[in-house]
Amino acid sequence: MVWSLLLLSLEAAALDAANDIKVTPLAKETTSWDGTPITYPQGQAEMTALLIEIGPDAQTGWHCHPVPNFAYMLEGTLEVTLDDGRVKLLKAGDVLSEVVNRSHNGRNVGSSPAKLVVFYTGAVGTPLSVKDKECLRE
Repeated sequence: MVWSLLLLSLEAAALDAANDIKVTPLAKETTSWDGTPITYPQGQAEMTALLIEIGPDAQTGWHCHPVPNFAYMLEGTLEVTLDDGRVKLLKAGDVLSEVVNRSHNGRNVGSSPAKLVVFYTGAVGTPLSVKDKECLRE
């Protein structure tokens, strides 16, 4: 990951530093956080960005994403649990390369709203998220 971030910094170096631009690499991944390779769906590409707010003690419910996506935590604390029991704790400033076609649940374990921006790289007509029972099984 360190080398990936270094390469990302070098790629961003094409920006004119003389204009007082600061670039902070956040992530450059080829796999989701469970280690599965990221692949893109077929069809017309469609990118979506959502600001998601989850209240204290609230949960997303078990669901999965048919398309690759990644999240950037703005505020709060979010616990993400996979269908195999693995847990990832996210705090403000954390980046997560989300799992695809894998059931998981997000739960706000903090006392204030958890706010995150999620970026989806999907295809026109493909849902960003589906309920657990609709998840594709490999």
